[in-house]
Amino acid sequence: MRSVVKRGLASVLGLATLGVLGVTMAAPAQAAVSDCPSGYFCAWKTDNATGTMFKTNESAATLGEWNNAFRSVVNRTSQVACLYDSENYVRQDPVDRVVFPDGADGYLVFGEPNTGSLKFVGTTRECAGNAYPAWQSETAPEASGFGDLNGDRKADVLVRDQAGRLWFLPGDGTGRIVGTGWNGADALTRHGDVSGDGREDVIAREKATGKLWLHPGTGTGDFGARVLIGTGGWNGMDRITAFGDLTADGRSDLLAVEKTTGKLWMYPSTPTGTLGARVLLGTGGWNAMNALVGAGDMNGDGHPDLIAREASTAKLWLYPSTATGTLGARVLIGSGGWNRLGSLFAVGDFSGDGRADLAAISGSSFVIDGVPGEQGWLVTYAGLGTGALAAGQAVDLDWDDLNGAF
Repeated sequence: MRSVVKRGLASVLGLATLGVLGVTMAAPAQAAVSDCPSGYFCAWKTDNATGTMFKTNESAATLGEWNNAFRSVVNRTSQVACLYDSENYVRQDPVDRVVFPDGADGYLVFGEPNTGSLKFVGTTRECAGNAYPAWQSETAPEASGFGDLNGDRKADVLVRDQAGRLWFLPGDGTGRIVGTGWNGADALTRHGDVSGDGREDVIAREKATGKLWLHPGTGTGDFGARVLIGTGGWNGMDRITAFGDLTADGRSDLLAVEKTTGKLWMYPSTPTGTLGARVLLGTGGWNAMNALVGAGDMNGDGHPDLIAREASTAKLWLYPSTATGTLGARVLIGSGGWNRLGSLFAVGDFSGDGRADLAAISGSSFVIDGVPGEQGWLVTYAGLGTGALAAGQAVDLDWDDLNGAF
């Protein structure tokens, strides 16, 4: 997999940390709130939000007479406000100044008068670049059966940003929006075809209701109208994971851990795109795992395998599936330190060697080659075809401030 150099993304600071730059957050300023209309960003040339007021609800590449004049500001829009040192959204200072949306209450922020342009965006990432990170994938020698949403034999990734938008990353460094409002789901998973049409699908749990929804893939990276496949009660399950075809019927099955018992259950897909009666795979102890990943055929035996991270030891385990639809004896594939990675995901073969691989996004305590890293790095682990993984490679440093990748 090709390495990708991170764009010049510096620290992004919100209201609670602006004091680092000599900018502090005040208590709710009623005078400023009452003067600034709802839905607007407002600024004053004084520290106490008095006098002539600047207001806008549109991005401004130049501020005219207000150039370098902001002394206090309040953001009552629904978007993030990015403040740039120069005109045309150019940064001179290495740190972006960001004012988060604060709704009807509003907060007054005091700062130095060094703002030359203002842009409204959906997420803090967009102050310095794209809302989505760069994802690069090599072309696999053959279709893997999962991970490829548009049929080009490149492993694709879906990422959800902080604004709830779902982005399709086709493996060439680009991305496009394929859905909005996805923050209503608190579990997202994909691994192959559930509906039986030969296209990869997404399963989502609705946070407010505990319902389970199937979002059928169209074969282009987009999704059709969602279909209800679980009427409720799924909030009692943890680690909902699309596993692959465990039952050997050509359809991807679902795994989930029961929160109260730690039991691992398999929910087989049916020819109608629904879920059949669940089958017990693990009698208990699975709530000791803080990550489950349907990783594909990692050991080359023709059956999909499960990767699990043990919370107490930070070890990584491979659970091979068997020809009878069960899980075999687990195999240690990571001796420790895996809790330093925030999330794990598998989308098939992205290294182009015909073997299933693993990807991860680093956590704050991540260390690679003995050197401390940072939160939000994309780290890839090439599968060796034996169940083992090659050493991790930090291939992109710009996977922070997301709300999930799968």
